[in-house]
Amino acid sequence: MRIAQIMAGAPNGGAELFYERMTLALAAAGQEVLPIIRREPARAERLYQAGLLPEQLSFGGPFDLFTKPAIRRTLWSHQTEVAIAWMSRAAYHLPTGAWTNVGRLGGYYDLKYFRACRYLVGNTHGIVDYIAGTGFPRERVQYLPNFVADFADVEAAGRAALGVPEGAPLMLGLGRLHKVKGFDTLIRAVALLPDTYCIIAGEGPERAALTRLIAELRLAERVKLLGWRRDTGALLKTADIFVSSSRHEPLGNMVLEAFSAQTPVLATAAEGPLETIRQGEDGILVPIDDPAALAAAAQALLGDVRQRVKLALAARQRFTGEFSEKTVVAAWMDFLTRITG
Repeated sequence: MRIAQIMAGAPNGGAELFYERMTLALAAAGQEVLPIIRREPARAERLYQAGLLPEQLSFGGPFDLFTKPAIRRTLWSHQTEVAIAWMSRAAYHLPTGAWTNVGRLGGYYDLKYFRACRYLVGNTHGIVDYIAGTGFPRERVQYLPNFVADFADVEAAGRAALGVPEGAPLMLGLGRLHKVKGFDTLIRAVALLPDTYCIIAGEGPERAALTRLIAELRLAERVKLLGWRRDTGALLKTADIFVSSSRHEPLGNMVLEAFSAQTPVLATAAEGPLETIRQGEDGILVPIDDPAALAAAAQALLGDVRQRVKLALAARQRFTGEFSEKTVVAAWMDFLTRITG
C-alpha cells in the first residue's frame, strides 16, 4: 500500500516520536511509505538513515499558501492511496484528492482542522468517544493505540552515574518539564519519603521552577533533573517504580514504556492512565495533585516487592497483547485495507 505520513509537529513530543516509530514500522512491514514533515533536520536524517525520503515543507499558519499545493503535488506524484495527517496542523494543510484522508488524533483536538479527513483515528477510547460525541460519524472513527519499544532485553542504567546509591529506593519520572506533567507534585511527594531518590528525565519550560522547588525542599541530593535522555529503557530498568504525575495526559506513552520494561507503574488518574491502567492489577492510580496520596502509594509499593512483581508481570502481558509493534501495526493495516479496499 502507498501511504503518506504527514507530520507538522516539533521534534521531541510524544506524538512526534511515535509518528517516527509508526512510519518506520509501516515501511518495515513492506508498505510504500512517504514521510511529509515540517522542516526538521534531525528527524529527516533519522528517516533518511532508515531508507526513507522525507519531503520537508514549512507548514506555516493561515497565510502559508505553499504547503497545501506542495503536498497535493507530492501525493499525486507518489500515487498515494491513503494520506494520514498527524494532529491539527498537518490536517489543516491536508488536500483532498484520489487518495483516502485519515486524521490521527492523540488528544482532544478541535475537529475543525480535520475537515479534509474522511476517517479519524483516536489512540484512546476516550478520544474516540469525544470524536463521535461531536457528531462525526461513529462508523468512520477507529480506535488504534500506540505501540512502544520492547525493553525486555535492555540493560539497566548504572546508578552511580545517576548519583543514586545502590540499594536506595528509586522512583523515575519521564516527560517534558511542563506544568501539565505535575512534576512539582512528584517532588513534593519525595519530600515525604525519607531516603527515597527520584530521577526525572526530560526538558522544558518548568526546569527553573522545579530546580527552585528542589532547593526549597532541600532535596538536591535525592531529586535529579537529568535533561533529555534517549536511554528510556535503561532508566526504567534501574528504577523501582515509574511515576506518572500528570494533571492532564490523553494517553501517556511513558506508562506503556514502563509496561514494556516491567517497571511497576504508579500514576495520577489523568485521562490516559485512568483508561489504560487496571487498578491494582497492572498499576496503581492516585488522585491528581495530591502529594500525600502519591507518597503513601509509593511508600506502600516500595515496601512490597511481591506487589511490584505482580504488577510488573501483568503489565508486561498487557504490553505484549495490546501495545507491541506487531500487534498495533497489524491493527493499522487491517484498518487501512478496509477503508481503501
